[in-house]
Amino acid sequence: MSTLTRLCAALVRHLPASGSGISLVGEGHGSAGIAAAAGPRSRSLEELQFTLGEGPCLDAHASRRPMLEPDLVGAGSHRWPIYGPRAAELGVGAVFAFPLQIGSARVGVLDIYRRQPGPLSAEALASGYGFAEVALRLLLQEQAGASEGRAPEGLDDVLAHRMEVYQAQGMVMVDLGVKPAEAMARLRGHAFAAGQDIAAVARDVIDGILHLQRDLPPHDPGEHP
Repeated sequence: MSTLTRLCAALVRHLPASGSGISLVGEGHGSAGIAAAAGPRSRSLEELQFTLGEGPCLDAHASRRPMLEPDLVGAGSHRWPIYGPRAAELGVGAVFAFPLQIGSARVGVLDIYRRQPGPLSAEALASGYGFAEVALRLLLQEQAGASEGRAPEGLDDVLAHRMEVYQAQGMVMVDLGVKPAEAMARLRGHAFAAGQDIAAVARDVIDGILHLQRDLPPHDPGEHP
């Protein structure tokens, strides 16, 4: 089993998902192929978008931003009138597509499928971004390693590290009511101030040892304590 296939399988285990796939997408919606999928159904869903010429994967690639569709039968079928109903027939109620890109270079897209409609939680969404980052890194490693005749190693270590950080990010988002960028900034800020690496801080948050605090309103010197 390839490292990317293992990543897709790990995503399904970690998130509330029924399937996952990674596709390489060329310019003009040209497909360089299905890089990996969590199973035959996920692979069929990946191929379906390129067959029909529409779907969240292609839109995420073209727009350079995630396509998060929690209601594939309803709003999703209006957005993708051919793909939506066909994907629903294959048992998909919601789909979330994350572009894999670095700078101006677009490598591909990570797709997450769910049987039941509904949005991802803040924690699951943060984990989705984390899996997309790992997928991008692995794709770049594979491209670099292909010319040297070797495959990337260390998926388990990379995945464990990134998932701890993104799980902690999701917990901070929920606890403090902040956006993903601010939650990550708070984790990094605490790590810098405490002289720790961010993975150690993330483990403390997950284990309940560390609770980052909300910002207090500024004190007015004219007020009595």
